Amino acid sequence: MIALYQHDVTGRELDQAFKASDSLLTRALAHAAADKAEELDEVIDRHAHGWSVQRIQPLERSIMRVALVEMLHPDVAPSDEPIPAEGAIEEAVESAKRFCGSDAPGFVNGVLGAVLREVRENARIP
Repeated sequence: MIALYQHDVTGRELDQAFKASDSLLTRALAHAAADKAEELDEVIDRHAHGWSVQRIQPLERSIMRVALVEMLHPDVAPSDEPIPAEGAIEEAVESAKRFCGSDAPGFVNGVLGAVLREVRENARIP
């Protein structure tokens, strides 16, 4: 999420934003979020009532993009089992609590929860 944020804000190559200790999972999620940013931003836009993606703080946007990759594209993350959607949301909310302003966790939770409801209605996530 931090590397994705740095890439988004500075325009640096994503690979230059990683730390040597970043895992393969971290790198895969960040690359997928960057590659699918347009699609993910459309999803955020649809569910962030009253907020366009451009108005959302870059770090909050990066947090939601990573969570959405985990929720909508579980095949991009190298793991034995996909990350449960609820786990992706919980991790995103915790990241927002740690790194963003006081309103961010509720906003992130609201947007991602709305996405989860929509995709479950469309049977994309069990």
